Amino acid sequence: MDGFVRKAIRESTNLRASCWDVLHHPDPAIGDTRALPYTRRRELLLDLLADLGPPIQPVPATDDRSVAEDWYESLQPLGLEGVVAKRATAGYPAGRRAWVKVRHADTAEARVVGFTGPRRRPRNLVLVPAGTGRPRLSARIDPVLAAGIGTALINAPATGQRRTHGEPYTGLETDLVVEVLAGTGRHGTLTVVRIR
Repeated sequence: MDGFVRKAIRESTNLRASCWDVLHHPDPAIGDTRALPYTRRRELLLDLLADLGPPIQPVPATDDRSVAEDWYESLQPLGLEGVVAKRATAGYPAGRRAWVKVRHADTAEARVVGFTGPRRRPRNLVLVPAGTGRPRLSARIDPVLAAGIGTALINAPATGQRRTHGEPYTGLETDLVVEVLAGTGRHGTLTVVRIR
């Protein structure tokens, strides 16, 4: 990193940045780092940021599960959303899911009143969140969760084709309740996380 960039970073009072990984190293002899194990990429990241200090710094990392669990629990009041687990030997997973994100999330209940797509693996659910009377369309459902929901809905009587917010769906008569991420229903689509 050249001296001008280092000086601008140090003098900035508004800049705050956390760095998770390094995908391309400025040294041409190293270059693209995506195929390197995470542990090596982490070493390179720490080396690149060593002389900078705050406001740019690496995110904390540990290979001790109990330390990660302690961070997960104790740092939530400070705004920590969760933790990410990565394999130490893995390259960067460009274009695919390979990390496990463990997030803090409060949930709310919603009653299932319909679905889109095939009944055995619905793409979306039509839900009535607790305390409201208006049907809402969920976000696309994870395939594994969709299979479980499809099994739970297989014998629910259909009440015909309906629409919510312009989207067609198959209405159902069922007592099935799911949990959705709290806060996802007010302005965005409802995110289903599990069957109740």
